[in-house]
Amino acid sequence: MAPPQITTLSLSLLLILLCGSASAQLRQNYYSNTCPDVENIVLKAVTAKFSQTFVTVPATIRLFFHDCFVSGCDASVIVASTPGNTAEKDHPDNLSLAGDGFDTVIKAKAAVDAVPKCRNKVSCADILALATRDVISLSGGPTYPVELGRLDGLSSTSASVEGNLPKPTFNLNQLNSMFASRGLSQADMIALSACHTVGFSHCDKFSNRIYNFSPQNPVDPTLNRTYATQLQGMCPRNVDPRIAIDMDPATPRKFDNVYFKNLIEGKGLFTSDQVLFTDSRSKSTVNQWASNPKEFNDAFITAITKLGRVGVKTGRNGNIRFDCGRFN
Repeated sequence: MAPPQITTLSLSLLLILLCGSASAQLRQNYYSNTCPDVENIVLKAVTAKFSQTFVTVPATIRLFFHDCFVSGCDASVIVASTPGNTAEKDHPDNLSLAGDGFDTVIKAKAAVDAVPKCRNKVSCADILALATRDVISLSGGPTYPVELGRLDGLSSTSASVEGNLPKPTFNLNQLNSMFASRGLSQADMIALSACHTVGFSHCDKFSNRIYNFSPQNPVDPTLNRTYATQLQGMCPRNVDPRIAIDMDPATPRKFDNVYFKNLIEGKGLFTSDQVLFTDSRSKSTVNQWASNPKEFNDAFITAITKLGRVGVKTGRNGNIRFDCGRFN
């Protein structure tokens, strides 16, 4: 008898089941006995970093997202490559992760470990989850309780990143499929996309939309004309690839629902942003959250809490790293 075939769907269901069982150990106040002041310690370190540079905000959020979407929320994206292993952070899709995100976690870990009672008791994965909440709150977004109890992963490979992060060119079906395989709904996907309210992007990630979208339309017709002209001014054809621009042209230093107002005006920077408004299946959610910040905040808290449960490591599948950048 032939062995059963493992389909993409069954792998997705397996991942969701595994996430469910592992995430059951997550709880607020997980460190109440081992390191009761961990949240204040992390907040103090993150606030100090935030006061040095606003980049701390988008860099930390993006680091959390890229970590959770590849092999789960286990801080494997922070591990450095070695001569024998190319780690996640050196995959092409992760090379644009800003150093300030890594530095935020490393500084918060050092602050936690400086307290004798807490030394080597708190995982890098949990510190990243806490730091993400803190930068969102510090930049004007909602605050929320963070579930804790993740262990740090024991593996980090560049190969594991391939095909596991959404691309700027994705349509709604591609976005929904990738998020659903991690137990996240369309509403979760739209809410998490709003993290682009504080993000920045290098010109090459969207240049196709302003120069060579199609033979008939060099400029993407869903892009606001005035905005497209502004983008061409900031990103000329042979621009330095290191040049980055704000993803939210209205309130780039504030975590808010203006992201959705921008989409209604045709000012979504990526195809994967603007499609949330141009596709009728998601348009009503964009309209709703553009006019109702509280409803957006509530949906965002639900979504980022669910994101934090993806692929959590427990028991022998993880440990607490002494140094977030290398395995014990």
